[in-house]
Amino acid sequence: MMRSSLHERNTADSMRPLASESATAPKTAPQEVHWTRCPSCDAFVYHKRLKRNLGVCPECNHHFRLPVRERLAQLLDEGSFSDRSHELSALDPLVFADSKPYATRLVEAQGKTGNQEGALYGTATIGTHQIVVAAMDFAFIGGSMGSGVGEAITRAAELALELRKPLLVISASGGARMQEGCVSLMQLAKTSQAIGRLHEEGVLFISLLTDPTYGGVSASFATLGDLLVSEPGSYIGFAGPKVIEQTIRQKLPERFQTAGFLLEHGQLDLVEARETLRVSLRKILDLHAAADGRVASLPDTDGDPPITDPARLTARDPWEIVQLARHVDRPNTLEYVSHVFDDFQELYGDRLFHQDAAIVGGLARLGGQTVMVVGHQKGHTTQEMMERNFGMPNPEGYRKALRLMRYAAKFGMPIVTLVDTPGAYPGLGAEERGQSIAIAQSIMEMSRFRVPIVVVVTGEGGSGGALALAVGDRVLVLENSYYSVISPEGCSTILFKDAAQAPRAAAALRVTAPDLLRLKIMDAIVAEPEGGAHVDHVAAARNLKTAIVSSLGELLDVPPEELVAKRYDRFRMFGTPDVQPILSRLESDHE
Repeated sequence: MMRSSLHERNTADSMRPLASESATAPKTAPQEVHWTRCPSCDAFVYHKRLKRNLGVCPECNHHFRLPVRERLAQLLDEGSFSDRSHELSALDPLVFADSKPYATRLVEAQGKTGNQEGALYGTATIGTHQIVVAAMDFAFIGGSMGSGVGEAITRAAELALELRKPLLVISASGGARMQEGCVSLMQLAKTSQAIGRLHEEGVLFISLLTDPTYGGVSASFATLGDLLVSEPGSYIGFAGPKVIEQTIRQKLPERFQTAGFLLEHGQLDLVEARETLRVSLRKILDLHAAADGRVASLPDTDGDPPITDPARLTARDPWEIVQLARHVDRPNTLEYVSHVFDDFQELYGDRLFHQDAAIVGGLARLGGQTVMVVGHQKGHTTQEMMERNFGMPNPEGYRKALRLMRYAAKFGMPIVTLVDTPGAYPGLGAEERGQSIAIAQSIMEMSRFRVPIVVVVTGEGGSGGALALAVGDRVLVLENSYYSVISPEGCSTILFKDAAQAPRAAAALRVTAPDLLRLKIMDAIVAEPEGGAHVDHVAAARNLKTAIVSSLGELLDVPPEELVAKRYDRFRMFGTPDVQPILSRLESDHE
């Protein structure tokens, strides 16, 4: 009836309480049930305590499966759900029978759940934000997707499109419903095309994948969300683990197909504990409400304004600048985000292979304006640097960044990128998985996004690994940062045949902020505190915030077609004859 699940041993009974009566208790007078056994840690939990804890084991944090209406009650504003499921009806297109007629199974499921089919849908609110919601019921024939479930999801998507309101779908399923044959299979196409219309029209779709989500549901609408969210320990996959083991004759890795496993492999945006899930959903809806197409208010700032005249800066040794840009205590992207933005929701994964920690990004609020922030991420300690791969992304990092920028463009959100990388990671796996393709696609698509893009080089700007996040309408650089086609060490080794000539190469490459401003590579320089950004993170962030706000203030009212055209012209000019006088003046200044 369904694809096998790793939880087959505790599927339907995971929330069933154990009787507290003794063996000698009269059968005619059973005592009240009080206790539930946790299928994860085997602890006995008093059922009222379990309910107060939202169905989460207080001993091991196991998230029990929830009845569908209890799930809705936890997530939605009280009394806000308007159920439209009475319009649904169960079908038996094949007049199927196995050990009993399918029609009988439907009647039994209806009596057990009180629902006509395995899904509910309707309208509701979360934190006063109106949404359309659909929720699958695992208690109804294992949440399998028959024609009635497909109809519920499709009608919910059509209603969300009609109302132009976000769609939340809560999945819990063992897969397709075999008793309906290919009619069930067609629900994959039916629901997916309904979601496709939402994507085309820019209507937000949040998919909440609960335990379990398998088979045809995971291979259709459930994994097509703009945001994919799950709870700890939820099992999600296409084929069940038993099927996989029998097919490949291998033991599966620990935690295989759990939400944590999928997060590590780049296939989820968020894994949220049940106690914070509603808060996170409301936060996301809040951020989207501030990105509804209107030009929102930007905050007041008190930092130093960006510098547009390179003569205002004292000439300094380029190699000294390179060392400051690499300083281990220099603020990183997440630290700047915490100081510059009023709210932030980090999102994860490239949806293909891996969660690359060398690039971070997510929705952020700047005053009344929601933006998408993406940046390279380093650490300060050896362990942090290793976890972040020293700020050198693999292809998955660039694909995550591009996914988030596409998200921003879809919903009309400005993009802010913070660049700080020695370069893209030059590893065997990176080459096998298409490092060049990932960088090239990011560069190309950034040039065409119809939303404002502000780029700031905050530390190292290493080659194509930096440019992949640096095609913007305004490109700025912090005072003690550098930007180069290759590292000074690489240049000195290749051209000067001596790695010790790196300081000479740094000077020859014109990598410092004043030189970059003269070359028109940069539009302005963000001042740093005396001694460098690492000396005073807060002061550096104030100046950065002022630069971002002033740049966005110039761009928010520009029509999308004009943004793209001017961005094209900005990068089109490099290498044309008109640039030669600039280079001549630059050489003269250095002499």
